[in-house]
Amino acid sequence: MLLYDMTSAMNPRRVRIFLAEKGLSIPTCQVDGLKHENTQPAFLEKNSLGKVPVLELDDGTLLTESIAICRYLEALHPQRPLFGRTALEQAQVEMWTRRLEFEIVMPIITNFRHTGQYWIGRSPQEPLCGEYYQARAFEAFEWLDRELAGKEFIAADHYTIADIVAQCGFLVGKATGTRIPPELKELTRWYSAMVARPTARA
Repeated sequence: MLLYDMTSAMNPRRVRIFLAEKGLSIPTCQVDGLKHENTQPAFLEKNSLGKVPVLELDDGTLLTESIAICRYLEALHPQRPLFGRTALEQAQVEMWTRRLEFEIVMPIITNFRHTGQYWIGRSPQEPLCGEYYQARAFEAFEWLDRELAGKEFIAADHYTIADIVAQCGFLVGKATGTRIPPELKELTRWYSAMVARPTARA
């Protein structure tokens, strides 16, 4: 296998943390986003959307999308399960992962896309759209703060892919001006515990 990675990007970080939590190691090929390597023909043959990560299997099969890659790796290496242990828990992890994608990650990323210097010349920007989605993100932070009351992890009684999705999203928010407000005590507690994990720097 070969993992096409970009150290500065959110979605490859999900896979790297997942691998670290599993104790797995896969050779990587770094894609330089600043040099637009992901938009060059050689990479577009790997993923026509020009996005990372991409997992290339030994037979040449290509898998894209971070969650799909992690699901494949979970099937190959079921211990320690990060997508849930029972049918109900798997459904709950799926539910929370989708909630976090839509309610937390999407507003953070959309704000960054419309206001961040990285995207100047790469994507059309509308600052008012960015402001709107930042406000939506802060509303969602308050919701998740309430949901985390009395819980160590988001979706189950143990660390799962849902926690990985959220912590990577909040890391982008921290770097782009959509930080967790300090008055959100439950969310701050949870995030501090997540970034203290040995795998958080993967």
